[in-house]
Amino acid sequence: MRFPDLSEGLKADMPDLRGRLEANQPLAPFTWFRVGGPAQILFSPADESDLAYFLARLPREIPVTVIGLGSNLIVRDGGVPGVVIRLGAKGFGEIEMLPGDRLRAGAAVPDMKAARAAADAGLDGLAFLRGIPGSIGGALRMNAGAHGGETTDVLIEARGVDRSGAVRSFTHEEMGFSYRHSEAPEDVIFTSALLQGRPGEPDAIRAEMDRITAAREASQPIREKTGGSTFANPRPESAWKVIDAAGCRGLVLGDAQVSEMHCNFLINRGQASAADIEGLGEEVRRRVRAHSGVELRWEIRRIGIAG
Repeated sequence: MRFPDLSEGLKADMPDLRGRLEANQPLAPFTWFRVGGPAQILFSPADESDLAYFLARLPREIPVTVIGLGSNLIVRDGGVPGVVIRLGAKGFGEIEMLPGDRLRAGAAVPDMKAARAAADAGLDGLAFLRGIPGSIGGALRMNAGAHGGETTDVLIEARGVDRSGAVRSFTHEEMGFSYRHSEAPEDVIFTSALLQGRPGEPDAIRAEMDRITAAREASQPIREKTGGSTFANPRPESAWKVIDAAGCRGLVLGDAQVSEMHCNFLINRGQASAADIEGLGEEVRRRVRAHSGVELRWEIRRIGIAG
């Protein structure tokens, strides 16, 4: 599918734009599932001020969608209308150590890179980020967590740009964190986070990160085309347990499959479409509901239109 090209008109209206603006750009290469259609417009801002300039001048009727590392994302086969914004490492990938055992990280920094930088600096308390296959921006949006830690445990302040182009800061309290969720305004695109650690020994922190890595490799299909945990745990139960009990381990739809290794993971076996993967997830939800009455909630984001 190809969308009408809006890029030339937007460039004409934004003469001082420094970021890259591209029409009908494939999004599948940016997702771990490797599926989905194009973005009508893909915008990669140069930095925070460039992002603010763009949003302030973008017509309000054009929808905006933000993607990160694509680790927990299904892009539907028809693609994503409007503007898709992807923050890159060049403008949003800086990590800075600050006094008071604090770390500031750009929204495009992979969580595992933030954990590694903290360990090298002897900053404890952030090792859990090693187990999250996403970026700092995504962690802020969904209060990402793993191995006993969550973003809410370490966040001091988040910074972002709203749909009007205003740069805003949010305290921990203003983020309104709950399990795999934040109450921050949906139109805010996070650009950085200030995180609180504590003094630690680099070797001990690295050992903890190695333990997390080994645990992931032993229990999750991380070398497959997957999107991480598919459904949020229906507390106090674990999602994988209710999925397994409903007989869904190994279930197949098209070329998508429920992982045999960890049945809260869906896998693209090679030629799956986005419709295969999302349809399989919905079938899992239906079977779990019928078996145990549990309503599973998607943890993986699904964006765009059907093909």
